[in-house]
Amino acid sequence: MRNLGKSAIEVSPITLGAFAIGGTMWGGNEKKDSIAAIQASVDNGVTSIDTAPFYGFGLSETMIGEAIKGRDRSKIQLLTKFGLVWDGSNNGKGEYFFDADGQPIYKYASKANVIKEVEESLKRMNTDYIDLLQLHWPDNTTPISETMEAMETLIQQGKIKAAGVSNYSVTQLEEAQNFVTLASNQVAYSMLNRAIEKEVVPYSIDHNIGIIAYSPMERGLLTGKYFNDGKLSETDHRNGYFGQYDLEKVKHFLNAIQPIAEAKNSTLAQLVLRWTLQQPGITVVLAGARNAEQAISNAGALHFELSGEEIQFINNQLNTL
Repeated sequence: MRNLGKSAIEVSPITLGAFAIGGTMWGGNEKKDSIAAIQASVDNGVTSIDTAPFYGFGLSETMIGEAIKGRDRSKIQLLTKFGLVWDGSNNGKGEYFFDADGQPIYKYASKANVIKEVEESLKRMNTDYIDLLQLHWPDNTTPISETMEAMETLIQQGKIKAAGVSNYSVTQLEEAQNFVTLASNQVAYSMLNRAIEKEVVPYSIDHNIGIIAYSPMERGLLTGKYFNDGKLSETDHRNGYFGQYDLEKVKHFLNAIQPIAEAKNSTLAQLVLRWTLQQPGITVVLAGARNAEQAISNAGALHFELSGEEIQFINNQLNTL
């Protein structure tokens, strides 16, 4: 287990990312498989679960509540978010973000909305506290002070144990820290997307803020499975997402590092997760799973390490992309 920043929260280094099981933007998922993925994660050492109200428009949180019912809550860490509104409850306020599954999504992080969303999340997950509450995306229409003070109030009330943010720049982190002690910043980071290494990682290390890396496998691209069976559901957002990369170069890169995976008796996905976990400043790596098999495979990344020479070889190959 690893501590998130200065907080007392301990989380599993590999944490279940519960976006895909909610179905929104991922072409749907079978409920029984989603619940099995959650339970298999916890049973195999991935005891932390990262979700959000937006994931499945509440469905992801609801299934998590169902999946952990009857289990020792003190041994499971629930990480959720707030600040993406889809049901019109923002009353025209906030900042339009995008449309998802036909629903207009707004960034909205007012104090009233923070309090409202937390109560809804507690109910869906059938719990009386949230281990880590995170602002999902910056809302430029709400002062950072208002949002952070709301989270500080929730900490004092015992409804959340720690406060975090997502997709925050260094400038935003600096301002937020004036109002609450941030445990973490959840940001996109992968072998193909290393932008945070320039500013966010050094700042986070210097100020002891945990980094939760999302999309480490680039939504499945770095598992290599896409190149063997490239069929995706018509409603799967990855049909467009993968277009930003030179897929032929990515395929060549994966072929080059395959021997390391074989030497570790691991899959490519496990190798990618392990590399990400061993990068400077990275506290937690999120890994999605649609079923128990994928969840168990993700947990396998906890059981081996890469040598300095192996990491250097991988980095050298990355430099050719």
